[in-house]
Amino acid sequence: MGASEGPYDGDGQRRQSHAGHDRDGGRPASWPYARGAAGHEPSAIEELVRSALVDRDPHGPARWQAIAALQEHGDMETFTVARRLCANGDVPERVLGVDILGELGRSRPFIDLALPVLRYLAVSETDPRVLYSVLIAFGHLRDRRALSSVIMLSGHENPAVRYGAAYALPHVLGDPPDEAGLTALRRLTADPDEDVADWASLGLNLGGLAMSGSAPQTGASAASGEFDDLGGQIFDP
Repeated sequence: MGASEGPYDGDGQRRQSHAGHDRDGGRPASWPYARGAAGHEPSAIEELVRSALVDRDPHGPARWQAIAALQEHGDMETFTVARRLCANGDVPERVLGVDILGELGRSRPFIDLALPVLRYLAVSETDPRVLYSVLIAFGHLRDRRALSSVIMLSGHENPAVRYGAAYALPHVLGDPPDEAGLTALRRLTADPDEDVADWASLGLNLGGLAMSGSAPQTGASAASGEFDDLGGQIFDP
């Protein structure tokens, strides 16, 4: 499941394009990788980023073709570009950076570098579109270290974010499954949003988790664990 899938576009609406950028093929004029920028010849990776940003449809095939090519590179240059995108002031750039990090490299060679970036966004980001993509990335990375972030976002007010949490939780529960994570996933099966509830139920059943652990409990969970506040360090070039 890529970030382009599912019934939501990340802002709680069902599959509708974001309002886009106005200039230079869909990007702000300040975008450093713009074609013909003075004194700069874009690299192949920068050209792919440009192609992804030109496609204003977050689910567009051209955008995802460029993202797949970037992920296939799986090198430090691509990671560095993606990390810088995650720190960008514009939502579409941050979403793109997260989408790249979610499946960068065939064997996830940058997972130890990507997780701190994504976990920082999980606690600092306010835009549901970015948070949705962060959760999908957590699901792709399948690392238990993301669990507390996913549990925290499973109670978000925006149904698209909760949908992302319902997708991610079965992939980050660990073995044996974490009880706090199971509690969060079970809670989502009763979510007022039908799509969220359906996906959470699917995750429980297909993952063989429906009968795991004890009955759901209320109260704090792993989400209350202390978060390593890395601040701006993780975004340094």
